[in-house]
Amino acid sequence: MARYPQAILVSCEAPWDENERLLEDVFRREIRQTLLHYNHLYVFGTAGEGHAVNQPQFRQIVDIFYEETRGENIYPMIGLIGLSTPIIREKLDYAYNVGFRIFQMALPPWGALNDDELLTYFQDVCGAYPDAQFLHYNLPRAGRVLEASDYRRLIDNVPNLVATKNTGGGMARAAELVSQVGELQHFLGEANYAHGCMYGECSILASFGPTTPHKVKALFAAGQEKDYETLMKLQHGFRDLGSDLFGPLRSEKRMDGAYDKILVRLGGLEEMPLRLLSPYKGFTEAQYESVKRVFHEKYPDWVAR
Repeated sequence: MARYPQAILVSCEAPWDENERLLEDVFRREIRQTLLHYNHLYVFGTAGEGHAVNQPQFRQIVDIFYEETRGENIYPMIGLIGLSTPIIREKLDYAYNVGFRIFQMALPPWGALNDDELLTYFQDVCGAYPDAQFLHYNLPRAGRVLEASDYRRLIDNVPNLVATKNTGGGMARAAELVSQVGELQHFLGEANYAHGCMYGECSILASFGPTTPHKVKALFAAGQEKDYETLMKLQHGFRDLGSDLFGPLRSEKRMDGAYDKILVRLGGLEEMPLRLLSPYKGFTEAQYESVKRVFHEKYPDWVAR
């Protein structure tokens, strides 16, 4: 059995005003709107600008997120992105002392870790709080993408490493992770969740979670029930949706949060600003309106209910 429950995991993005100050009321509304549909949610992935916030911003968001996610059957997670173990530990220590017990950690990206450094990093971070649970955020920006064999070496030495986030790698990585490292719960994207389901239990990191919760939940349920016809149909639907909405915008190569803030708006939180923290740029209002028009005209059945 996996060390962490099967679930749909959704990111919450930080709304900034023109002076890069957090819009607290908008952020609280976003969290509450997310909790209407999901009970596994997090802040500070790439889309959540975990790489960009300063320490006061990190602490402010952690404090608000904690206040808004108190309650039964809610599993909030704090993302940890930084250039070294001390930076990661500073964030971890603060969030742990606030009251969080589930964390998402990326590898330090300045230099790719070798095998010895990899084990040291996980032991130093996860071992600091044995009663906490950790998900590894596996992405190329870190300089090293972990494969099933890497996790195989880690899990015996890091008992509170419980999950991974692997939205890339396609069918091959999804199959290897789920079939070879089933002790960890693997959160796959809308594009590779169906492949993982062919090999065992897995979960969804739902980029489109705020936008079309009923379709995300249907995809998740089809995987659980091994309803492969529905699973494939929905997987292709998400692929087409992403291509139609963002195909014209991908040539601009924006940071993930630029796309995710559009997705939050499409889900009904129109007051979400499109701006990102410096130096990164969000999309324009005109670009958003173009995406919104395509969504409502071409995908009326996908609009949030």
